Amino acid sequence: MSGHSKWANIKRKKGANDAERGKIFTKIAKEIQVAVRAGGPDPDGNFRLKMCIQKAKANNMPADNINRCIQKAAGAGTDGAAIEEFFYEGYGAGGVAVLCDMMTDNRTRAAAEIRYLFSRNNGNLGESGCVSYMFERKGEIAVDAAGVDEDELMMAALDAGAEDMSVDEERATIVTAPGDVEAVQQALSEAGFTVIESQVVMSPSNTIEITDLETAEKVIKLISALEDNDDVREVYANYDIADAIIEQME
Repeated sequence: MSGHSKWANIKRKKGANDAERGKIFTKIAKEIQVAVRAGGPDPDGNFRLKMCIQKAKANNMPADNINRCIQKAAGAGTDGAAIEEFFYEGYGAGGVAVLCDMMTDNRTRAAAEIRYLFSRNNGNLGESGCVSYMFERKGEIAVDAAGVDEDELMMAALDAGAEDMSVDEERATIVTAPGDVEAVQQALSEAGFTVIESQVVMSPSNTIEITDLETAEKVIKLISALEDNDDVREVYANYDIADAIIEQME
């Protein structure tokens, strides 16, 4: 598992305080709004919405909040500002490539804020296409691996069309082609495995290994600042922090 994934797992285990949780809920609500407007309010017929609901539950968003978000989006019609989806690209400390998945109703504001965050945190916002070629779209399905036979899970995933699998303590991450997420998730659920969440991500083709604490801290500071921005849905980067450095940062 790459250092990027390891650090994400560490943050998840630490949990979020109330302020951070509120930001996460706000972002998920925006994702639900876009998903409902694109495919309707029924998750059985709208897999993107189903993935949003899984993400909401994985982040402990109350069911009442989820339902209100869906109902509000379904009744919104064409009112309100349109939400745009796009990427901002740049570099962090050590030449790390950074890809920001944006979701905003004000592109001008978002551009100014993201540029500022890059410059404030030892990074540079680049032109469109400067780093996106280093990433490829992949599906990721998180499965509860507690008490599960890893070989059995691996075989079930591969038989369903998955490409790879990694396990971190009690959580398995299954990688698929973007278009295979729904089919693989359904097969795993039918086989009795518990799917925590699924999503389509931008996975780095190659990684840059970070072996010194100073650079690692600069990279994590930039990533954290970007993730904290309300218009940023996800941040992807091609860093791989050495285990010894991660231990110093925990």
